[in-house]
Amino acid sequence: MKTAPEAPPPRAPLTRDRVMRAALTLADTQGLDALSMRALGAALGVKAMSLYNHVKDKEDLLDGMVALVVSEIEAPSPAAPWREAMQRRAHSAHGVLMRHPWACGLLMSRVNVSPAMLTYIDATLACLTRAGFSLPMADHAWNAMDCFIYGFTLQRLNFPFAPNEYAAAAAGYLPSLSQAQYPAMHALTVQVATGGHDGLQTLDFGLGLILDGLERLRSVCPAYGA
Repeated sequence: MKTAPEAPPPRAPLTRDRVMRAALTLADTQGLDALSMRALGAALGVKAMSLYNHVKDKEDLLDGMVALVVSEIEAPSPAAPWREAMQRRAHSAHGVLMRHPWACGLLMSRVNVSPAMLTYIDATLACLTRAGFSLPMADHAWNAMDCFIYGFTLQRLNFPFAPNEYAAAAAGYLPSLSQAQYPAMHALTVQVATGGHDGLQTLDFGLGLILDGLERLRSVCPAYGA
């Protein structure tokens, strides 16, 4: 006697969160250019039109994806020492954006008022104002930090050499750098090529300069921007 084949497990219901997370995975693995409603529907095993029961349009989809990315960044604790909190915030943001390399451009180019983004900014402002910064100065501060974080991340994502390739690349460029015409660049390239300097840029170097400057402003003129 033949037994009836087992029924396939029921498909998980389509929800807005499931749609957003599938879009996130698609963008992470194939790039933002590969993201379309048709491709997303195929990834979820549904018709593209089914997605519109959960997202208004492509713009709504992108906003939701950015909100998910922001929710992964560690928001600073208002009670934490401000400098330590900003360092943790910066490293968390950089790490998240490196995992989602398409997201940096969207974060800089879209108006984002999602609960995740508002919570993130509010926690940042609260930490800074609790430390003695005025609200206007706190606004300048977090924007200055984010400009650096985004720029550093974009450079890291787009730099043409991996860190372990720097020395060989420097050695390859050295013959084209005239010591007479470019003495400083020639000397630096020699150091990188021979291992005297690794050439690696770090998040903490630039961030430390910003935080040092903010500390001086906080100490000397705490009402700056008030």
